Amino acid sequence: MFTRTLLAAVALSFAAAPMAQAQQYGGHDRKPGYSSSWDKKQQYKKRHNWRKGERYSDWKRRPPVRDYHRYGLRKPARGQQWVKVDNSYLLMSVATGLILGVAAAR
Repeated sequence: MFTRTLLAAVALSFAAAPMAQAQQYGGHDRKPGYSSSWDKKQQYKKRHNWRKGERYSDWKRRPPVRDYHRYGLRKPARGQQWVKVDNSYLLMSVATGLILGVAAAR
């Protein structure tokens, strides 16, 4: 008698498990952590309009552009280097971090 009751309880738990997982999460059919682009608000990064004379403090974390002719940039003078930030090339002063020139990337 006890084994029959135990087996019936185990069989019922196997049958009820898929039904428990088929519940809706928060009013939509997706599980938490699974989202698509249509149900998420688009968050856009604010673009900065770089200008000559501004200081860009984080430029050392970006690799310098070595093949500047490939991108249509002029050769930097001594103490200057080109750095790509967002969709712009900035001519930076190595000593001060000032922007000496700005070119749009293609």
